[in-house]
Amino acid sequence: MEEFPFDISPMYEGERVRKGEYYVELAGPKSIGFELVRACSPDEVDDGKFTLIGPDIADMEEEGRYPFAMIYKIAGEQVEEDLEAIVERRNHDFQNYFHGYMHLNQRYDIWIRIHKDMVKNGLKSLEQIARATMMLFKNELPFIEKIEAIYITDEDAVKEELDKAMEIYRKRDERTRNLHDEDVDTFYGCLLCQSFAPTNVCVITPDRVSLCGAINWFDGRAAAKVDPEGPNFPISKGECIDPVGGEYTGVNEVAAELSGGEYTRIKLHSFFEYPHTSCGCFEVVGFYMPEVDGIGWVDRNFSGIAPNGLPFSTMAGQTGGGKQVVGFLGIGVNYFRSPKFIQADGGWNRVVWMNRTLKDRVYDDIPEDIRDKIATEDEAPDLESLRKFLIEKGHPVVERWEKEEEEKEIREEKPQPTQPTQPLPSPSTVSLPTIPQSSQFPIFQDSGKIKITFKNATIRIGKVVIEREEEKSG
Repeated sequence: MEEFPFDISPMYEGERVRKGEYYVELAGPKSIGFELVRACSPDEVDDGKFTLIGPDIADMEEEGRYPFAMIYKIAGEQVEEDLEAIVERRNHDFQNYFHGYMHLNQRYDIWIRIHKDMVKNGLKSLEQIARATMMLFKNELPFIEKIEAIYITDEDAVKEELDKAMEIYRKRDERTRNLHDEDVDTFYGCLLCQSFAPTNVCVITPDRVSLCGAINWFDGRAAAKVDPEGPNFPISKGECIDPVGGEYTGVNEVAAELSGGEYTRIKLHSFFEYPHTSCGCFEVVGFYMPEVDGIGWVDRNFSGIAPNGLPFSTMAGQTGGGKQVVGFLGIGVNYFRSPKFIQADGGWNRVVWMNRTLKDRVYDDIPEDIRDKIATEDEAPDLESLRKFLIEKGHPVVERWEKEEEEKEIREEKPQPTQPTQPLPSPSTVSLPTIPQSSQFPIFQDSGKIKITFKNATIRIGKVVIEREEEKSG
């Protein structure tokens, strides 16, 4: 095994490098970058070769920010185009094994930070990072027989290659257009984000791409086939409980197992009822605005404030971590192109706002009758302007307001039964509430002792007294 000036271990997954700690930042929300894997014939790959285009770590300013691209060419008897996205996603996995190195996100959203301690301990070149990464690829994925790495830090070169990469991503995403959930018996799961989001249950179906946007149903199938012990695995659909919400017995069983019992139900195409869990690598976050009874969407490249008064970073923090949050939902961009897109809650007719770059990106996939009725930050930077815009454009949610108002008036007009006046109970007659059942308060018995686990509870302790228990003489 090669010697590197940094520790390599899965124990470092989830490590964060904060502002003030990093020597250099590569790509990220304030720069550009991407990662790409290409399946090649053996004669097109010079095994172990590393090429750098642009400045190296030794040439970079401390605490500087630079564009960054990582391109890997792989070859092998079992290597095929369907495996590209899977191998590409493992770059996130393997590079997070490096102590002091933070890799976030995927595809065109990568964000790298290198800790000052890595440089202090002898990291001088990106070649050391590339060689360690290639070593892990070949060790962990035996079907890769040859691998070559090309890293780019020159801005013009990154931009040029990014245009080519975006076309490759687009072609990958097109493959599932004519395949739907009801056409297959097996879905696929992904565990790659569980180091960051321990209770996340990522379910990949023909109609729902992974949250990170990097893995579609074909990718999951290919990965489970060549790497059965890897992070991608088959999920038997089981019985369909709710065809509109997208609830399946097989998915529920896997959700209960992988989340440690935290979640027992998931509806793949619902925003509000048992929504899919959200990891943290999602490309887009959705947010409900009760003031207009509509849903907004913002991608991680939007640096402004959404109409609900929150930036992407705040909403991502509330949504991520593998939680099932009613009112927020993380998704991959390609899910917008699914005919089952949040169909349990009105689909596109419930969408009222998107940031401009995101809307432009999926514009052709938005139904024509709703396309120009969805506001952006240009037309509606706040709730009041959003409400006016929706009324002016005749958005379908306006009909929901009118219907709800009519129902409210009917309820108010309906005579209410007179309740007999009851005297307030005296303190002596008030009975204390009983302890909730185990579904609310998990109680486990162990060797005659009772253990009560509190979740989402705030406990304040004014004083703690520790005394030694004296042994009683016989």
